[in-house]
Amino acid sequence: MSVSMRDLDSAFQGAGQKAGIEIWRIENFKPVLVPKSSHGKFFTGDSYVILKTTASKSGALRHDIHYWLGKDTSQDEAGTAAIKTVELDAALGGRAVQYREVQGHETEKFLSYFKPCIIPQEGGIASGFKRAEAEEHKTRLFVCRGKHVIHVKEVPFSRSSLNHDDIFILDTQSKIFQFNGSNSSIQERAKALEVVQYIKDTYHDGKCEVAVVEDGKLMADAEAGEFWGFFGGFAPLPRKMTISEENNNVVHSHSTKLYSVDKGQAVPVEGDSLTRDLLETNKCYILDCGIEVFVWMGRNTSLDERKSASGAAEELLKGSDRSKSHMIRVIEGFETVMFKSKFDCWPQETNVTVSEDGRGKVAALLKRQGVNVKGLLKAEPVKEEPQAFIDCTGNLQVWRVNGQEKVLLSGADQTKLYSGDCYIFQYSYPGDEKEEILIGTWFGKQSVEDDRASAISLASKMVESMKFLPVQARIYEGHEPIQFFSIFQSFIVLKGGLSDGYKTYIAEKGIPDETYKEDGVALFRIQGSGPDNMQAIQVEPVAASLNSSYCYILHNDSTVFTWSGNLTSSENQELVERQLDLIKLNDFVQPNLQSKSQKEGAESEQFWELLEGKSEYPSQKIAREPESDPHLFSCTFSKGHLKVSEIYNFTQDDLMTEDIFILDCHSEIFVWVGQQVDSKSKMHALTIGEKFIGHDFLLENLPHEVPIYIVLEGSEPPFFTRFFTWDSAKTNMHGNSFQRKLSIVKNGGSPIVDKPKRRTPASYGGRSSVPDKSQRSRSMSFSPDRVRVRGRSPAFNALAANFENPNARNLSTPPPMVRKLYPKSVTPDSEKSAPKSSAIAALSASFEKTPPREPIIPKSIRAKASPEPANSKPESNSKENSMSSRIESLTIQEDVKEGEAEDEEGVPIYPYERLKITSTDPITEIDVTKRETYLSSEEFREKFGMKKDAFYKLPKWKQNKLKMALQLF
Repeated sequence: MSVSMRDLDSAFQGAGQKAGIEIWRIENFKPVLVPKSSHGKFFTGDSYVILKTTASKSGALRHDIHYWLGKDTSQDEAGTAAIKTVELDAALGGRAVQYREVQGHETEKFLSYFKPCIIPQEGGIASGFKRAEAEEHKTRLFVCRGKHVIHVKEVPFSRSSLNHDDIFILDTQSKIFQFNGSNSSIQERAKALEVVQYIKDTYHDGKCEVAVVEDGKLMADAEAGEFWGFFGGFAPLPRKMTISEENNNVVHSHSTKLYSVDKGQAVPVEGDSLTRDLLETNKCYILDCGIEVFVWMGRNTSLDERKSASGAAEELLKGSDRSKSHMIRVIEGFETVMFKSKFDCWPQETNVTVSEDGRGKVAALLKRQGVNVKGLLKAEPVKEEPQAFIDCTGNLQVWRVNGQEKVLLSGADQTKLYSGDCYIFQYSYPGDEKEEILIGTWFGKQSVEDDRASAISLASKMVESMKFLPVQARIYEGHEPIQFFSIFQSFIVLKGGLSDGYKTYIAEKGIPDETYKEDGVALFRIQGSGPDNMQAIQVEPVAASLNSSYCYILHNDSTVFTWSGNLTSSENQELVERQLDLIKLNDFVQPNLQSKSQKEGAESEQFWELLEGKSEYPSQKIAREPESDPHLFSCTFSKGHLKVSEIYNFTQDDLMTEDIFILDCHSEIFVWVGQQVDSKSKMHALTIGEKFIGHDFLLENLPHEVPIYIVLEGSEPPFFTRFFTWDSAKTNMHGNSFQRKLSIVKNGGSPIVDKPKRRTPASYGGRSSVPDKSQRSRSMSFSPDRVRVRGRSPAFNALAANFENPNARNLSTPPPMVRKLYPKSVTPDSEKSAPKSSAIAALSASFEKTPPREPIIPKSIRAKASPEPANSKPESNSKENSMSSRIESLTIQEDVKEGEAEDEEGVPIYPYERLKITSTDPITEIDVTKRETYLSSEEFREKFGMKKDAFYKLPKWKQNKLKMALQLF
């Protein structure tokens, strides 16, 4: 498309150069920039052009252009907005997606820019309307529709406007009422409360009362009586289908039709099926899908042709009642996922040459006019080292799956994974407020389906036994996320397998057993980013397995070679030496064998003989895909069918506790499950994630092996929350999403969560038992003086012991481990209540100054506790000691004065019967996870079997501290 300065309005010069929103209002047929202070304020008599610029992680800027038409705007202004939108696209290089927005029927994407809602004001520039800042408040009635974004529309202030299906907001001078129709959902009610908050802040300066009225409640409710008083008194509403439902039925029945645009006229295109081949690059087309009308513009069309096509689409929408239809204009090569999904066949790649030429030409034209054009050119991607966003100081346990059982591996065997086997791992690490747990499955490439199914079942039972609190992961070999490498640190993947399932499979299929043998020839590809993250992957011992971008270790029973590709760095070559030490330590290679270094292009004959002769091999590295922009979807799963809806410009508030959501990051998938999702749906979370990948809703061609995480609300790990501006207090609130939002609205916008004050943990020899962020952060440094909280793999530790003299140490040898504050557990049951019993006993003893006769454990925990072995080793008790000290530090580390005890009081007290889950009259204004905090001292003492004189001898502040400390468990 040719571009000249006469095609570009001067108001658009410099637009779209940085991420954000820019808005122009059409005034006298010219676009006039709207100041940021007025963004989100629209007038019914005006037309606007809105540009949303998004900076992707690749460094490129993506543009979406919308033109919004008020219900009272003139046809001339609406036409000007449509034309100016095409011109703005040309100024940005001709690749933006363009949307037509009509007041009252805006797209969800558009509304997501102005959360929680837009409420257009009467008037406009053409009518000479002027805002009256001190105008007397007018009582208004609004209807709200939508679960994820809210469509707000003012309706006549009368009883006839109300119905049972929608949410209504009555804005009076002194109070805002929200009327919840009996057929509305909890999620819709919660979202409507955001509109209430908006009206309260915008029109009442945040100073007015808020009341909620439930449809069907009788006049006994004072607030309901006050609400109905505005309508002349209470009377039942008629039950009837709403107009919106009737319109939806009509729109969805529309058949899809394709038109080509010829001289401004829409001409039907004949064809047996809708395929990409029907679209020619030198033409414009209209795809009429009923609710959506797409205008497709070929890359070789002129600006006038594109304007003509847009005009033809406008005429098409005038032919019938199409007020709800959205017009979306797309450029060839930059089609939206929604547009592509309308076709029976859309190829992954087209022959269209997509380059920066168009944008570059526009930038050159504007630069000559003295305009800064930095934003028109593709920015350099930000080069960042991948981060795990997970604490690496925790405890790791690994099991190999064998049939319907799992076999716990020793610390040394955790570093050896077989490609023919499946594994379950459990990783516990200190979080910001509590211990975090990740339970995952790892499937080797050669593993059999029966073992994979068994691994999933066993891991799911582990998660279920912990009340779904751990994060669950499903990981395939070759598609491991950075978190997996950070947890395992250094390991070896061997060919073949040890499980009965793998052996049975190869026997039935007559496949030779490739399981690693010490006396055979083995080739290992070395990969990783540093000493804390390196792996040796066994590959076929042939020359074709080599790659110039990697280093390799080749050995048989008497010879060992190290090979470095020409594209490798000195850091890569150092990793080979370190990994070779591990291979020797695991008896894969004789310890006294000296390695023979081989450089690419200067290999010895013996080297090629071991690889069965020299042959061609690739030189391109198997690169990890760059992190793409995340997308959030709400999910509905019923009778095996998955329905999803994308949520644009998402925030934490979009995660509703009653629903399941999927966060698609392309390289990994998160399935977020709300606390109030039923248990059956929770069990299907992994299935939902797999079906999402199979449907490929974003047409990303996702591999089935992409990692999946199952995350329960309240247990979100840092590698999930990093995609949000996260407030953990919101996930710790009680009640459904509506009750939570209502609490926030009525308490001035802050979530109310009853949580004990945090104390500095007790220290061991000057080191904190819970490392601070600087200690827990993953480091690439390799200084011998560096102290690691969690030691390296057992193989590394054993190797380090052989090199105590730092001068005699090989470069590939890691520094000696100082001490592990979080030792690996010795039994699979280490996560049970023995540490908790010991910690609580230590706490009680510190208060009573005498050894406790019996640990003070809640009944629910005592039922799960197992007897502690009498001959426990000192190492196995280190975690218990750590927990005891943590509790002790939370309660008695500081010398608290009696005067300070008064500050700890003031917590309301309730009868125990009303605090029980099964109570017929439960207390709702408390944090349900800390019920004991609200017990009286007498009830607390009786409930936990504590001596009366021992408990009452404690100061009041210590009694309260003890009750609160028990909530840690």
